[in-house]
Amino acid sequence: MSSVESHQEQLTQSDPSPSPNSCSSFELIDMDAGNLYEPVSPHWFYCKIIDSKETWIPFNSEDSQQLEEAYGSGKDCNGRVVPTDGGRYDVHLGERMRYAVYWDEQASEVRRCTWFYKGDKDNKYVPYSESFSQALEETYMRAVTLDEWKKKLESPNREIIILHNPKLMVHYQPVAGSDDWGSTPTEQGRPRTVKRGVENISVDIHCGEPLQIDHLVFVVHGIGPACDLRFRSIVQCVNDFRSVSLNLLQTHFKKAQENQQIGRVEFLPVNWHSPLHSTGVDVDLQRITLPSINRLRHFTNDTILDVFFYNSPTYCQTIVDTVASEMNRIYTLFLQRNPDFKGGVSIAGHSLGSLILFDILTNQKDSLGDIDSEKDSPNIMDQGDTPTLEEDLKKLQLSEFFSIFEKEKVDKEALALCTDKDLQQMGIPLGPRKKILNYFRTRENSMVSVKYPRLIYKPEIFFAFGSPIGMFLTVRGLKRIDPNYKFPTCKGFFNIYHPFDPVAYRIEPMVVPEVEFEPMLIPHHKGRKRMHLELREGLTRMSMDLKNNLLGSLRMAWKSFTRAPYPALQASETAEETETEPVSSLEKPSDVNTEETSVAVKDEVPPINVGMLNGGQRIDYVLQEKPIESFNEYLFALQSHLCYWESEDTVLLVLKEIYQTKGIFLDQPLQ
Repeated sequence: MSSVESHQEQLTQSDPSPSPNSCSSFELIDMDAGNLYEPVSPHWFYCKIIDSKETWIPFNSEDSQQLEEAYGSGKDCNGRVVPTDGGRYDVHLGERMRYAVYWDEQASEVRRCTWFYKGDKDNKYVPYSESFSQALEETYMRAVTLDEWKKKLESPNREIIILHNPKLMVHYQPVAGSDDWGSTPTEQGRPRTVKRGVENISVDIHCGEPLQIDHLVFVVHGIGPACDLRFRSIVQCVNDFRSVSLNLLQTHFKKAQENQQIGRVEFLPVNWHSPLHSTGVDVDLQRITLPSINRLRHFTNDTILDVFFYNSPTYCQTIVDTVASEMNRIYTLFLQRNPDFKGGVSIAGHSLGSLILFDILTNQKDSLGDIDSEKDSPNIMDQGDTPTLEEDLKKLQLSEFFSIFEKEKVDKEALALCTDKDLQQMGIPLGPRKKILNYFRTRENSMVSVKYPRLIYKPEIFFAFGSPIGMFLTVRGLKRIDPNYKFPTCKGFFNIYHPFDPVAYRIEPMVVPEVEFEPMLIPHHKGRKRMHLELREGLTRMSMDLKNNLLGSLRMAWKSFTRAPYPALQASETAEETETEPVSSLEKPSDVNTEETSVAVKDEVPPINVGMLNGGQRIDYVLQEKPIESFNEYLFALQSHLCYWESEDTVLLVLKEIYQTKGIFLDQPLQ
């Protein structure tokens, strides 16, 4: 017997608690049932360990039906495999076990469920074992057919189940501390409620997912094994992201679904943390970690150090190899399991994961012509920001030797190949020679030497959530991204972030540093802006109107005070004043209303050239903070960095951009 069967729980106080010796409370027999017996409808469940507790979760209705059909097909269940959960899990019917397909996960027990009992802690129903459920069903059938109730059954764990009538069936624990001499157990304690059939218990059963997969998205996590404040894994967080996308497809792409134009987008997690920390580095770190504040130091070793690992040539190579090989492996396996898939592939990264993907994408080569594309495509660094040989020599205070290199037609690339003997032949003294050679060799060695693996597909769009890409590029010495630069194999790039995210940085100011402009505001998934943002803008406009009116009144009053009181002015002077006054009165308010006009026109931002990194489209997209978050930015900073997994606005932007590449648009454009 499993631990679930041996785990005994009492009924909650909200449940009826009839005395086992009282007959009057059990006489409420449902006479409508008559003597008609109908077989129970089974539903399939699987067991998950959540917060160190076993929780039984129902399969969606389509998967349960497929499992039941395979079970009742009359064929041998051993070796029979049924794909479930959109093909992400396989159920081995004979073993009654559920296995993850694309990632490592502990296998789950599967059960064909018909009878349930209720626990007292979480109020969730737990299924009986299949064999004992069959015994319960046979007893129930005899009771209904013969109209003979108050039937008692004893389970292998010495539990007592009493079927008083079709509406009242209870389950008693065995007597605590009973002897081992075979004494008959008696009913004691508060009984549990027993239910027959999944339709009689409170549980959410989903309909299932569309079979058609339009697009595949790989999702790479950031630092550490936990991806949100509930310390959930990347698999659990991507499950939430996928669930939100399925709901939004029903609400925002309803017409396309009704016309059978779309199916769904599949999101699959990519885990690189576990392979990195399985290299033995954790053992090495543990030896040098101080014993004080143990939990904090363990957290630091497990999470924050991932950033330092990525800046190390050794572990950076491990990380990029793991991410690229995992995506290639999952992509190959996905195509094997979905041979009819004709859709595209995109990639998404959270936090450090987005930086890893950015580096991999910038080092891809176009398969159509690797050598030619390398020569023709612009480098990510703007050539104007690369220090010239003359500037390097000036930094070394050796500017007088620039003319020698210019005469010999030696540029920086040629100088890097020169030896001490070559410089000596050019007539450069020993001291300057040593300085020049040491400077260029040090710069060459300081660059992290990483061989970036090649992806076996071309991603269509790259989504970065809460990304520090801008900060890392700046720290690496990159001041400006060449406006003509684009990823060799990826057409789109969206930098999505929460305004209070402490890890997120913008990209567009690195492309257009001379112009200040706001990021694109991501619309709320229900349309318009959030109420508190509209209220804030309304108050801003109102204050500007009050300010403008007050300044206009003060100006008119000042003119009336300063105007000459004598009527005997020259006619020409009076005429000049009357002519100039209307002009000034038109010009001045226009100056005053400049800010008001800018606020009003803010929604109609003129097109800004942000380069080709996203095919000429905008790159930076900012979420709207929630009303409660606007009260204290610091209080919600950490939560803001981890909010993307359940953010409808984020998911809707991803879906919108993916389906736009297929010519499919939202039912109603969001304002």
